[in-house]
Amino acid sequence: MDWQTRVSKALGIQYPIIQGGLAYLAYSDLAAAVSNAGGLGQITAMSLSSPKELRDEIRKVREKTDKPFGVNFAIGQHGRPFAHMLEVAIEEKVEVVSMTGGNPTPIFEQLEGTGIKKLVLVAARRQAEKAEELGADAVMVVGQEGGGHLGRDDIGTMVLVPQVVDAVSIPVIASGGIGDGRGLMAALALGAEGIEMGTRFIAVEECVHAHEAYQKRLVEANEHDTVVIKRSLGTPARAISNEWTSQILEMERNKQGFEALKEHINGQANKRYIYEGKDNEGFGWAGQVLGRIKDVPTTAELFKRIISEAEQIRTEWSGNVTKQSL
Repeated sequence: MDWQTRVSKALGIQYPIIQGGLAYLAYSDLAAAVSNAGGLGQITAMSLSSPKELRDEIRKVREKTDKPFGVNFAIGQHGRPFAHMLEVAIEEKVEVVSMTGGNPTPIFEQLEGTGIKKLVLVAARRQAEKAEELGADAVMVVGQEGGGHLGRDDIGTMVLVPQVVDAVSIPVIASGGIGDGRGLMAALALGAEGIEMGTRFIAVEECVHAHEAYQKRLVEANEHDTVVIKRSLGTPARAISNEWTSQILEMERNKQGFEALKEHINGQANKRYIYEGKDNEGFGWAGQVLGRIKDVPTTAELFKRIISEAEQIRTEWSGNVTKQSL
């Protein structure tokens, strides 16, 4: 079956499936595996310490695939200058740059005239409209089911995606709560032209930086096993519930501010969980879709499964339409 949409055509990929930026996890092994499977893999730029590291990672991807891939810039969560990192992506002629958090205007200005496709992650209709005004090639719309940093309005994917589809003319990519073929078909039914998945791509063999305990937790957990932390700071984000996140929530209930919270919510605490599996010393991001994750397949196996499920649904829909028309 043909899975081409404006998203897949613009990005030069077989299937309109995009791997999320995944702080501290999205490196060459995963990015290349996703691109080789027919989607768009991505490297997380701002989790790397220097332009040289980013250049090396980009070149590692190119050694493993000849397919398009992207570089993600989480500009709102690290507080670091990014122009010198973005310059590396431009020099290396990456096909796609995506951006999450913060004001994307400086990135758009630096990318002007390069021909690099620009994707912006948004969590509200107005953000999508602004991204279109700036010149985004597509917007990735994350509902409150998603993992990691979310919008402040608690709008679910089922409502937010069609709202954005109706508000902009550029392609919309649905994100949040999606991890299988049913999610892909639901997104297309809502008017989106592709999907972005984050949590589901942590639980694949090629996500080599994710500790076995982290992946095991994703497989064993259910849809109730996530919590939203950092609401009191105005930057809500969804993580796997554990003792550490319970401590964070208690501190927030007691109206303790950033200075008290920072050692609990910083990158080091995140890495202790995702790299070392220290459940009682850190946290790991995850969306509610973890309740749908039952195994840790290869990326190629995951894509095969998603497309097979989606094709079965398309066939059933077509059959139902035919029967109803008789």
